[in-house]
Amino acid sequence: MQEKTEPATPKKREKAREDGDVARSAEMPSVIVLMGAITTLWMTAGFISGHFERLFRGSFQFDTVPQLTLKAMVDVCFQSGSFFLLVMAPVLLAVFLLGLFANVIMVGFVISPNAVAPKLERINPIKGFQNKFSLHAVGELVKSLLKLSIIIYITWRVIKGELLRIPLLYDESALRIFLYMGRVAFKIFLIATLPMVAVAIADFVFQKWRFEEKLKMTRQEVKEEHKEMEGDPLVKSRIRNLQIEASRKRMMHEVPDADVVVINPVRLAVAIAYKPGEMVAPRVVAKGAGKIAQRIRELARENGVPLVENRPLARNLYKNVEVGRDIPDDLFQAVAELLAYVFRLKN
Repeated sequence: MQEKTEPATPKKREKAREDGDVARSAEMPSVIVLMGAITTLWMTAGFISGHFERLFRGSFQFDTVPQLTLKAMVDVCFQSGSFFLLVMAPVLLAVFLLGLFANVIMVGFVISPNAVAPKLERINPIKGFQNKFSLHAVGELVKSLLKLSIIIYITWRVIKGELLRIPLLYDESALRIFLYMGRVAFKIFLIATLPMVAVAIADFVFQKWRFEEKLKMTRQEVKEEHKEMEGDPLVKSRIRNLQIEASRKRMMHEVPDADVVVINPVRLAVAIAYKPGEMVAPRVVAKGAGKIAQRIRELARENGVPLVENRPLARNLYKNVEVGRDIPDDLFQAVAELLAYVFRLKN
């Protein structure tokens, strides 16, 4: 089995992207969303705390004893849920936009129906069991334990620093205690996020490297893909040979109508035709070397086309003039003299 040493081709990268297989790190969006949510909470803390205070006051102050009917309970739940969504809307919107933004800057805008298409292999219990104990699963477990350890350590350090202040809260109002708890929680989140950024960057670099390694191809795979895109060289060679053969047959059909065939007795033959009124100048209608030249001479003899030996002219015509092209200016005089000689022979 060949070793995968070749970088992935653009076609394979595009195919992987269509299947939703991209170099994506789950840590990077999580960190960006967490930082955005914390920042939004900090900026809207006054707005949120004021609205929740009014909600709690309204919920626990009654002018009359409320009726605990099903309709009343449903109304309370609906009002509380609507109030919560309204108050938390800035945070929820920020989380949604940052999650979308994080994925776009990491892998671009990808829509892959193949990634969500149902596949039987996804519910294969044997393969699922193997995935649980794969190297990737072990790496994810280590990463999760590392994050958990960092969060626990930072939380413990922050709370330890606040232990002397907690007893002083016993005579504070509920709002002051709530704000204090929010400040401590924000401090924990902020300090814990900083090392998580480093973990996210390292994970993204690792996922990028792992993705490139997975996409690597063997030399045989590169050759096969090249064949699919450019065509099999054997097939292309066969098509080219058929085209040459067809062109050669068309060329041979023109020989009987030629006016003269200029030959090099050893290996060259060039057939020239000139039809006054139809052609601007004499034209090369066939040429060849070796066996093709021999066939041109045979056709010329069979159809009474004169054969004239002129080695320099035959070489120049064979080398410089393509079949179907008019005689160039630098050879025009020599060809004109040759045709005049042939026409005199034909009277």
